[in-house]
This record gives sequence, structure tokens and C-alpha cells, in this order.
Amino acid sequence: MTKIGAALAACLFVLPFAATPFAAAAPGDGDARLRAIYESEWQWRQQQRLENEEDETDGIAAALPQVDAASQAARRERWEDVLRQLDGVPEADLSPAERINLAVYRAQVAALATNVRFREYEKPLNADSSFWFNMTYEARKPFRTQDDYAGYVAQLNDVPRYFREQVANMRAGLARGFTPPKVTLAGRDATIAVVAEAKPEATPFYAPFKDMPATIPAAEQARLRAAAVKAIGEHVIPAHAELLRFMRGEYVPRATQDLAAERLPDGKAYYQSKIVEYTTTGLNADEIHRIGLAEMAKIRAEMAAVMQQVKFDGDLPAFLRFLRTDPRFYAKTPEELLMRAAWVAKKFDGKAGQYFGRLPRSRFAIIPVPPDQAPYYTSGRGGPGVYLVNTYDLPSRALYSLPALTLHESAPGHAFQMPVAMEQRGRPAFRNAYISAYGEGWALYSERLGTEMGIYETPYEVFGMLSYQAWRASRLVVDTGIHSKGWTREQAQRYLMDNTALSRHEVETEVDRYISWPGQALSYYLGQMAIVDARKKAEAALGAKFDIRAFHDTVLELGSVPLPVLKARIDRFIDEGGKGPY
Repeated sequence: MTKIGAALAACLFVLPFAATPFAAAAPGDGDARLRAIYESEWQWRQQQRLENEEDETDGIAAALPQVDAASQAARRERWEDVLRQLDGVPEADLSPAERINLAVYRAQVAALATNVRFREYEKPLNADSSFWFNMTYEARKPFRTQDDYAGYVAQLNDVPRYFREQVANMRAGLARGFTPPKVTLAGRDATIAVVAEAKPEATPFYAPFKDMPATIPAAEQARLRAAAVKAIGEHVIPAHAELLRFMRGEYVPRATQDLAAERLPDGKAYYQSKIVEYTTTGLNADEIHRIGLAEMAKIRAEMAAVMQQVKFDGDLPAFLRFLRTDPRFYAKTPEELLMRAAWVAKKFDGKAGQYFGRLPRSRFAIIPVPPDQAPYYTSGRGGPGVYLVNTYDLPSRALYSLPALTLHESAPGHAFQMPVAMEQRGRPAFRNAYISAYGEGWALYSERLGTEMGIYETPYEVFGMLSYQAWRASRLVVDTGIHSKGWTREQAQRYLMDNTALSRHEVETEVDRYISWPGQALSYYLGQMAIVDARKKAEAALGAKFDIRAFHDTVLELGSVPLPVLKARIDRFIDEGGKGPY
């Protein structure tokens, strides 16, 4: 799924918007000028096929993106030209709604341009995801029409060209030492091999053809199925086999040994660009590291209170060993884990009306992570229509953490927040792009909210929530430690083992994710802090007038925005007396 963050500090933090977001000025022609810029660029961006993998309303494109170096350079030129055009739109000429659009759009385009400037496209994989596995998301979209299926067959036939361009980019990155660290790539070729060594009908790419709509005539269904089998057999599987040879014989053996982003080409500037993209703040690595240490101390105090509540006789390391090893805290079967996740989600449904005025129309399914990805995947992931639960290695999937995980990934987290935003009417399409600081901050806030909602039924589940809070706060320490302070992989793993109840397996996969995906792990806790601070400010200013449903509706109605935009919107919420958006 595409997750575009906000970007360049210079494009975000010098905006008058951040200080005086809604100065009284009669809009001139600025709204029309701004709309002309972003509507034109968005239409062009859609033609590039770089966005909206998450949007289930889109049809199925008949080709994969052009990702070669020349196409990337042309995109950078276009986005830098857009930024120059935006500099010519005076904010005083904009209506309040378009000021928000400007702040979101400028940061979004700056992020896109910056990623191309650092040639991020030469590293289209990390320990968590990859371009080849991301292709399987298209197969999970709803296929409704004959054209959808025909477009998808055309996509499958385009796989060899797409893979060749990606491999050429990876070779260029390899030549300059711009790769994920070698240690994080171990075993990640399994998701390639499972396709390269399969029959066409057994690959995930054939899944849409197994159950086709009855509105498509039977003869046409048979023709499309045959075309899919031919495309997968003659193009998709051979492309994966070629990619597998490249990964095993060339890429992984020569990948960089260094862990730190700051050791990559132009590394200090590169890592700072990722900090800005994923946090939408002007903080640097040292500042974030100090924040992480301070927040960890607060959470440790909360953990100690829970240990006293359950009358545990021992220190935190002993309590963590107890939680990791006592069989009462672990599901016996994958079905049990899935059913417990569903139970937590339904508990939220019973409380939702007390905390939210507007609920999304979209529903979500709870499904296990695909087995070929599960050994290296995170514990869960959610988005529009789906909550993926990792049922691999059940002794690593603690039931006391499952309520927090479910609130984060399903509702009121990702599978709730994203549809609420996407169902808004009258909003520019670019506003559906995902900004990690906001989206992950909201999902982590949702975990804390579970204490107010009565979701956590035992002190152990409360501790599971605190462990997850510590997990995200520790990321501030670990990510900056790895990428800026020379931490080793073992040092990072030890920090997580000492400060959270995560299993050894989860710690290992998580640390490899942080090593290979610099900056992304910083989104969560800094985003949550911004939402918590905004809520505290609103509660203090509004007193008895504060309505939690109106506050939540206001935050969610924005959709993904940079954190300064969120702060400014809550300031207006306060000025308007706590009135919600609906």
C-alpha cells in the first residue's frame, strides 16, 4: 500500500499557515489558482499509476508503472516545477479549506520530489515490503467488470518489463552502495521463490479468477481464465525466476554491510529527509532520541504500577520473562487467535457511538497474513477493508497484546480512520494519500483510547497496551540509535527485549524493519503525542463544553495531514467552542 509522508521542513515549517492558520482575509482568485495546480498534477500523477493502491473504487489499470531512471527524472522535474508554482500562490488569497489543502499538498509533493532526488527508487525493497510483493495487493482489489479482468491480464503480461526496470534501478543502487543492509535481506527471497516455483493457478496472481462475477458470461470467464494462466505461466513466473537469480546471485551477496542510513551516500541529509517525511516535524535525530528516552521512563513507571496491581514478586525483566513464557497468554491454534481478534473488534463496535459521531460505511475482514510473507511480517496490519493478523509462530503472538493490536490495525485505527477520510465528499483526491505521522499517530492513540472505552479487561491486557506504547516510544531511541548513533543490530534488539514484552521473534523482525526502512518507525509515537497534546489543550480550554465525539470527528474528518495542520485545526476547533464538523 502506498504510504506517502509529508516532507521537506523548509516547505512545511516556514508556512504562515502554521502560525496563523485562518487569518481573516477575503479570498481572491487564489483558490482557483491552487486548484488548477493540484488538479492538473493529480491527473498527471494518476497517469503515472503511482498512487491509490489502497483505493478499492479504482479500476484495474492495464499496465504497471514506468519506473526507469528517465521516467523518475521527469517526475522530479514535474514536482519541482509544481513547488515553484505553489510559491506563487499567496496564502492570504486562499479560503480556510484551501489553506489546509495547500499545506498538505505542498508537503506531499515535496516528499515525492525529495525521494526522487535521493534516488529512493533504487532501493525498492526493505525487510518489511518489496515491489514484487506489493504487486499482490492489486489481486486483492474487488474485480467487478470484464474490463477489470482484461486490464489485470494486461498487467500480468507487463510484469517482465516492470521487473527489468526495477532490477536496473537496484543495480544502480548496488553500484553506489545504496541498498538495504545485507543482514535484513536474509530469507526475503522466499516471497519470490513461492511464485517462481509454482504452477500458475497456485500463485496469488490467479486468485481473482477463481471466483468471477456471474454478470460475466461463462464463455468470457473461460477465455479470461485461460489468458491469465498463459500470462502467469509465460511472463509472471519467468520474471520471478529471473528476479530470484538476481537476488541470490548478485544483489544480496553485494548489499551493504552498514546499518546506518547516515552511512549511505549523502547519508546525513538523506536520514534527515526521512525524519521530516515520516514525522512532519523539524526535529533532528538527537532531539528525537532524547524524547524517546524521556517517554520510555514515563511508561516504565506505568508498567511498575501494573506489576504492583497483579502482585508480581520480581523486577521488570522477571515479569517480561513470565509474560513471554506462560502458556495461558498464547493461543493454541491460528483460529483461536483470529477469533479473539474478532471479539475485540466487536467489543469496539459496542462502544463506538459513545466516542465517535460519524462511523465509516466501509467494513473490514479479518484474515491471516499470507504464509509466504508471515515469517518476516509484522504482527498485524490494517487498512480499508482488511485487518491482517499474523498467525505464524503462535508463541510469539501474545493474547494480552491482541486488544491493543486490534484497536490499532482495525477500529478505531487504520481500518476505521482511512475509510472515514476516504468517504469525505468535496475533498481533492490527493488528500487520500497516507501521511505516516498522522495515520500511525492516530492508530497508536487508538490503543490508549481503549483504556477509556473499557476494551482492556485484565491488568495483563493493560500491560500489553503499555508494552505496545513502550514499543513505539523505544522506536524513537532505536531508529535514531541505529541510523545516527552507531548502534548495532544486537544493541537495538536488546533495548526492545529489555523494555517491552515483545517476543524474541517479533523483536528480531521489528529491528530489521527499522534498519532497512529508516525514519518510518518515528511516525507513531510523535504522531500520538501531537494528538494527545491537542486533546489536552482542547479539554483545558473548553472545560465542560468539550465533547469527545466532536473532537474525534474533527481529527478524523481532516484525513491524513502534517502534524502542524492538525494542531492548527484543533486551535480552530477550540476557537469555535468545540463544535464538531458534522
